[in-house]
Amino acid sequence: MNTITDFAATLGLDWADQKHDIWLRPADGSKPQHLRVEQSPEAVHEWVAKLRERFGGRPLAVGIETSRGPVISALMAYDFIVIFPINPKALKDYRAAFCVSGAKDDRTDAQLQEEFVRLHHPKLKALQPDTQLTRKLAGLVENRRRLVDERTRFVNQLHSTLKTYYPLAETLLDGKLNLPMAADFLTRWPDLESLQQAQTKALRTFFHKHNSRGAKIMEERFALLQAAKALTSDPAIIQPARQLVLALASLLRPLHQAIAILDKQIEQAMDQHPDAPIFRSFPGAGPALAPRLLVAFGTNRERFTSALEVAQFYGIAPVVIQSGNSKTTHMRHRCPKFGRQTFHENAGCAFKKEPWARAYYHQHKERHQDKHHQACRALAFKLIRIYFACWKLRTTYAPERYLTALQKHASPLHAKLKLL
Repeated sequence: MNTITDFAATLGLDWADQKHDIWLRPADGSKPQHLRVEQSPEAVHEWVAKLRERFGGRPLAVGIETSRGPVISALMAYDFIVIFPINPKALKDYRAAFCVSGAKDDRTDAQLQEEFVRLHHPKLKALQPDTQLTRKLAGLVENRRRLVDERTRFVNQLHSTLKTYYPLAETLLDGKLNLPMAADFLTRWPDLESLQQAQTKALRTFFHKHNSRGAKIMEERFALLQAAKALTSDPAIIQPARQLVLALASLLRPLHQAIAILDKQIEQAMDQHPDAPIFRSFPGAGPALAPRLLVAFGTNRERFTSALEVAQFYGIAPVVIQSGNSKTTHMRHRCPKFGRQTFHENAGCAFKKEPWARAYYHQHKERHQDKHHQACRALAFKLIRIYFACWKLRTTYAPERYLTALQKHASPLHAKLKLL
């Protein structure tokens, strides 16, 4: 590990959309300097070139209150710049220790970041960016999740609106309003009147086109349509609701297309990634969760030293606070939320796919009288230990190996597994 004396200077960089405030302190004891650099690739690269010339290409320590973004990508291109990401909460507490009023500005923040790096360097980890393919995959899966959340918001509005005037549509679509078929259906038949005027052939062709062509379900749909009665005939209710449904359906269609494009790009990136077979082998890790798990671990095997460190970093392991005779345990809220959500969702899928995971899930619920989400977090904690070993050893998951270990150690889980 580098000591602070290995650096020719320490810098604090307070980044913003329009400009970056920088506080630079040379290691030779010369006067510190405050700079401002515009947020543009040309300005940043010109500033870095001057730094290289001034300090002869010797290493520089840069403290910054983020671990990703365009400014990070730009600085990581230079081998003499060592970036130390600073937790925003840590910097906030550090600032509060010296300024009880809470006053702040960009210049002071840059100065505090430089001081934080200079004085507390041994406790900070230098940023080691992952491979380009892994970082690309991280961006893809996070953007996909944002679009899925946006789609869910529109779908929830559809659910509540259809209940007021057109509940039959949701019944005919089997409640699956998050599928492209639902948006197409509601665009074509946004109310009961237009649906009842449609010809049987047109309806049958529509459902066949969307791969919903079972004979039994088709007959059930036509029977429901024939017996359907309007929930209300009041135009004051129907017409505004109809317009809202048309608007929501028109917003959902491009979202479906964008998510489908991202799914293809994620699959292509996974096919190129050397660690993909490992994460695709994990229980419950389908096309959506396998790449998210890969991104959560990354490809740098030195990033985490133990499974517990992974669980603590992503807020799966509880936080213990002890002082004297007082001891409290609580959930860690300040953590990468997307990563924690990934492990939680994977646990919810794993117990449906993997027999031992299902046994553990039910065992934990019975012992601790937990609800679903608490049991999922407990299962995620256990899965992380298995995933960490596979990741560290670069080997795929094998359920037989884990079952053999359970049997060897006479685990109660193995006994319960026999009863299922």
